[in-house]
Amino acid sequence: MTPKITATLLAATLLSTFCLSARAAAFGNDLTDLDTSNSELRPMIERYAADRGNLLRFYNVNASPERRERLRRFYLDAKAALADRNFDAMSQDGRIDYVLFRNSLDHELQRLDLDAKEQAENTPYLPFAGVIMGLEESRRKMNPMDAKKAAETLADLAKQIEAARKSVDAKVRAENGPDAARMRRIVGNRVATEANMLRNTLRTWFAFYDSYDPLFTWWAGVGYKAVDVSLQSYSTFLRERVAGLRAPSGDAPAAPAATPGPGRGGAGGGGRGGNGGGGFAGVASGARAGSTEDIVGDPIGREGLMVELANEMIPYTPEQLIAIANKEYAWCENEMKKASREMGYGDDWKKAVEKIKTMYVEPGQQPTLIRDLAREAEKFLDEHDLVTVPSVAHETWRMEMMSPERQLVTPFFTGGEVISVSYPTAEMTLEQKMMTMRGNNIPMSRATVFHELIPGHHLQLYYAARYKPYRSLVGGTPFVTEGWSLYWELMMWELKFQKTPEDRVGALVWHMHRCARIIFSLSFHLGLMTPDEAVNFLVDKVGFERDNAAGEVRRSFGGAYSPLYQAAYLLGGLQLKSLHDSLVGTGPGKMTNHQFNDAVLKENRIPVELIRASLTRQKLTRDYKANWKFQGEIQ
Repeated sequence: MTPKITATLLAATLLSTFCLSARAAAFGNDLTDLDTSNSELRPMIERYAADRGNLLRFYNVNASPERRERLRRFYLDAKAALADRNFDAMSQDGRIDYVLFRNSLDHELQRLDLDAKEQAENTPYLPFAGVIMGLEESRRKMNPMDAKKAAETLADLAKQIEAARKSVDAKVRAENGPDAARMRRIVGNRVATEANMLRNTLRTWFAFYDSYDPLFTWWAGVGYKAVDVSLQSYSTFLRERVAGLRAPSGDAPAAPAATPGPGRGGAGGGGRGGNGGGGFAGVASGARAGSTEDIVGDPIGREGLMVELANEMIPYTPEQLIAIANKEYAWCENEMKKASREMGYGDDWKKAVEKIKTMYVEPGQQPTLIRDLAREAEKFLDEHDLVTVPSVAHETWRMEMMSPERQLVTPFFTGGEVISVSYPTAEMTLEQKMMTMRGNNIPMSRATVFHELIPGHHLQLYYAARYKPYRSLVGGTPFVTEGWSLYWELMMWELKFQKTPEDRVGALVWHMHRCARIIFSLSFHLGLMTPDEAVNFLVDKVGFERDNAAGEVRRSFGGAYSPLYQAAYLLGGLQLKSLHDSLVGTGPGKMTNHQFNDAVLKENRIPVELIRASLTRQKLTRDYKANWKFQGEIQ
């Protein structure tokens, strides 16, 4: 880091700290600005969410048909109760909540159908799954235990597992060709994970009775140990023989027996994350620096994508969204060439990207850099009167350093109330250290620290906990969770926060990255791109370091987040920017930047089309469907 850069950041920090301290002191009591909304549906949504939580915790075996059918009855009952409400008598908030709730219930029911189809694909590999699920479900219902019968069931289960292995091995030997190998890799990885989940389910069942019921242990102890070893071995077989992957190290199960949410893409799945693409959900099994062999994913196809898009109220097809991304990428490339020329590299913008990668701080200085960049952005917001930052929100964000293991999945920092900083640790190899420092350089960090903190995720989560928080129970869309922070990247660019060509290159790398996320994630789910091709795409089209690109793709396809999560960043940002441009300005009925941004925050994280309906007082009907073409008509 040059002395000039250090001096500039230090001066900005001192000035911003003074101004922000004065503002915080003058802000007064945050408790004077309260959520006064009074939606008629708030009690119903809160009751629904609480009841759903009970059901998910009780029916906790994810792949169980019993669980799926119980949830189906619950969602249908909720739809019937919602349909009985007098829509026309509701307030605007109530009508928005009606459409939001109905849309969420439709999505849950559609996901159950798609999950059932997926389980049908898994059955030939796991024909014994129902036996294990039945044991745990019987225990949950507190049915009497017949120890001798349990021992007989375990003995038969061991035979079923061995028969399944022989059947699958014969199937693999009979199948040839690249298409068969590709599908085996996907399905094999999925069923290996489910086999581990079944192993955990059986372990939970056995541990409940073991030693507490001596007769049970006498009868079933030996049989359980044999089945446990068989399941572990079979999971390894599925990964290595069917999926063609290395088995994870150790003999611990790779996945929990159950998760709190429904299948992939359900309202309960996928936490929020920051710049890196969702919060940290755990290191991928078998992830290693310099390798992409563990990245498999599970494409949901066009039908699955259309279900997810309907839930997010996006009235475009996947192909149209890819077209939007390509158009945005072309704009980015043109702006990159402008900045590259200013830096003396002509139209070879990749050389400009390589230059900014050398602009990193020395070991031990990254936390100071992040702090200074955060304060600089807060000062910019104050100077331009852009949004209300309550004093507690300003005061309470925190910082932690990211572990080397987590950096395999999250190569860049993530944020919220806590910003997690990615930087090399002493035990990393020289190559790994250089990749991490180059990928977390000053210009690229300057473009996104505010994405994670203020006015991005930290401020957003502060408001979400205080204004219409019940909406997150049936909303929580990544198109606002991530779209809000991305919107600020678009706004800060427009307001010329990036003053040097190097800073503009740093911002454009991220804009290109978000275009690439739309393209590679949707293309993957459409069956048009493999994970390796996605990694190469990020390296070639964005200029990422290879390990960083692999970490991005690994997280994107790891299954912890909805299939649209990676596309939601830029698309959500474009939605909010389009809405901003239509409502902010001078003249009758127009809003200021400050009014618009505060108003969006107070709607909580619901589809942008419904935020639009609230801010414009749009007339809604009980059967309202998404129709807002925020990017116009696309062929």
